[in-house]
Parts: sequence; structure tokens; C-alpha cells
Amino acid sequence: MGAIELKAVEKWYGEVQVIKGVDLTINDGEFVIFVGPSGCGKSTLLRMIAGLEETSRGQVMIDGRDATAEPPSKRGLAMVFQSYALYPHMSVAENMGFSLKTAGASKAEQQEKVAEAARALRLEEYLERRPKDLSGGQRQRVAIGRSIVRDPTAFLFDEPLSNLDAALRVEMRYEIAKLHQQLKASMVYVTHDQVEAMTLADRIVVLSAGRIEQVGSPKQLYDHPDNLFVAQFIGSPKMNVINLPADGLRLDGMPGNAAHLGVRPEAIGIGAAGEGAIDGKVDVAEYLGADIFLIVDCGAAGKLTVRTDGESTLRPGDAVGLMFPEEKRHYFGGDGLAIR
Repeated sequence: MGAIELKAVEKWYGEVQVIKGVDLTINDGEFVIFVGPSGCGKSTLLRMIAGLEETSRGQVMIDGRDATAEPPSKRGLAMVFQSYALYPHMSVAENMGFSLKTAGASKAEQQEKVAEAARALRLEEYLERRPKDLSGGQRQRVAIGRSIVRDPTAFLFDEPLSNLDAALRVEMRYEIAKLHQQLKASMVYVTHDQVEAMTLADRIVVLSAGRIEQVGSPKQLYDHPDNLFVAQFIGSPKMNVINLPADGLRLDGMPGNAAHLGVRPEAIGIGAAGEGAIDGKVDVAEYLGADIFLIVDCGAAGKLTVRTDGESTLRPGDAVGLMFPEEKRHYFGGDGLAIR
């Protein structure tokens, strides 16, 4: 079992509060990802779960027991860091089995568990190599394998892919997704990369200034953000937001208490000037192959990003009318909260 529950946890450094009363339940076998801007507290919260940071107030429950005062070694958790932290003088097999050796496991048990982890991570042919002979992605797999052999209650990942190049990050996302499917273990993962969060998570926890803004599946957060912060944090390119009222906006059916209108770039239709909700001129066209991102200057409404087909022939200076389908509009009040 790998259920983790945070009950009103707080973290204080002297007079400064960085985690502000977080309540969260992570179910057994669930893949939960913490995201948020730098300084939001996501790594601190993960380290509190691990026991690497003291919990100032509240409780950290692991499998139903109060683990708040337990040291990291007693919590049954395995942590994978941004840094691989491998022993350079040891082989892959020795690195992966080191924790078992120090725990007094027999050689047969060490070999069995290392072999099992190596199969799961496709590292069998590298077991006799030293870390210097491995790629960055292979080293990260070894670091993960070192955690697997301990058969932990849950895995904690602190930005494990941030040191890798773009191609290796894609490869390692696949490896971690497959690993979760195989092990069916609870995983808590911190990242600043929302693509990792959207592609890997069962549920995403969006944090801001030490508080949870919203928790939900990637689709829930994308389609039904609770507030402006989540609406603009989740999604790339981010949601367009128009402050209301806006000169030149032709739109019926807006709630009377709406202060902001949000529309995703891919939800915007393009027509001739005079058609749709607002007119504008193409300012920049960013060609990405299958897609083109058009930055459209709509005057008082600001510059809106429109995601359109890569075959579009629109160019900078072209006049367009933008359409906002009613079912794709998001409205927010003056407090930034979504109007349902």
C-alpha cells in the first residue's frame, strides 16, 4: 500500500511561511504531479513527505500511520533527485544494489532484485559498466533502479528530467510512464514542465505561493480551470484572457459579473474581418509544421494567440475576424474565480 495523506501541513522558516495549510490525499497506486512557478513550494512539499524537511504543523500520514516525526529511513519511501548521485567507482549493478548491501541483504537477494529492476528499466546489458560510460538517460534509469530495489511504499521524484536534453526528456517520460504501469506503485513527482505533468499524471496539483490552487486530472484542469491562475498556467500556449469590457468585442450572452473572458488558442476560429467576436491584424506567424501560431493584435483586447492548421496562408498584416465558440469560452469574476 502506498497511500499518503497530508493534513493541514505547514512549513515555516522563522517568521516566513512557505507551505500554508495543505490538505491532500494521494491514493495507493496513483501518479500525482506537483506543478507551479518557481518558489511556489512544490519541492518543499515533496521533501516534507520524504522527511527531508521538518513539518512545522499538521500531519503526514503514510499508509494510515502518522509519519510526521519519523526520519526518512523509517518512512519506506524512495526518492529520485535531479542529480543522479551515482558512485563513479561502482558498476551499475553495484550502484543499484548498494542500499540492499548496506541493509545486510544476502548476495542472492541483491542479485535477484537488481536483475528484476534492470529488466524493468532495460538496463541488463549495462550492469557491468561504470556511470561515466552511460548516457544521461541511462544514468537516470540507474538512479531510478536504485530506488526500485528497495521495494518502497511510494516513489518521490524531484524534477528528475530537468538535466536532460529535449530528446532524452521525451524518452524518459516514456520510461517513467511504463514503469508506473508495471509497478502500479504510488508516485509523487515534482516538475516545472507542464508537458511532463499533462502526459504522466493521473492527477495534477497546481501550487501557488504555498497553497493548492486546484487538484484534478489533466483534462479537468485544462477544460475546467477553477481560476485565472490555473487557466493560464495549464496549457501551452497559455489561455488568452481578455479583460472586460473590451472595445470592439461583439459577444452576446456574457455573464453580468464577468470581468475576464478566456479562450484557448485552438478554440478560436478565423474568418474575414467583420465576422465573429472581434477583429484584428496578424502580427506574427510562428510556423511549427503541423500547426501555426498566429499572434493577432486586437487593439484594446490585446494580442491573442490563435492555433491554426499548418497549411494556413495567413501572413503578418492580414486582417481577420476571430470567433469564440460559446461552449469554449471561460468567464472569470473580478476575484479571478471561474464563473460556472
